[in-house]
Amino acid sequence: MSAAIQFIRGVDEEVIPDVRLTRAKDGTSGRAIFYFENPNLIQEGKLDVMGMYLQDEEGELSTIDVNAKFVNGKPHAIEANYDMKSEEEWNRFMRFMNRYAESHGLGFSKA
Repeated sequence: MSAAIQFIRGVDEEVIPDVRLTRAKDGTSGRAIFYFENPNLIQEGKLDVMGMYLQDEEGELSTIDVNAKFVNGKPHAIEANYDMKSEEEWNRFMRFMNRYAESHGLGFSKA
């Protein structure tokens, strides 16, 4: 099973997000901010999003902190925040991101 991001369970989002990571210096918490410009669900007019689901071979990570961004009154992007409250959650998230990057031909660069 490859890694996938879904806003509607069972429907993979095809648009690759810009992902920004922050982490506390002591490693006890972190946040991933996902930004999807013009994702499929906006193109298809489906704005009844209940969350973002990160699916891979280990299972599912999810967040309900998902917001639509509007330009001139029309939906343009989706921003989602995934919070990690422990080093274990951070490590699990990074395993997902490595699988997602591998399955979508992406790379990682530090700021």
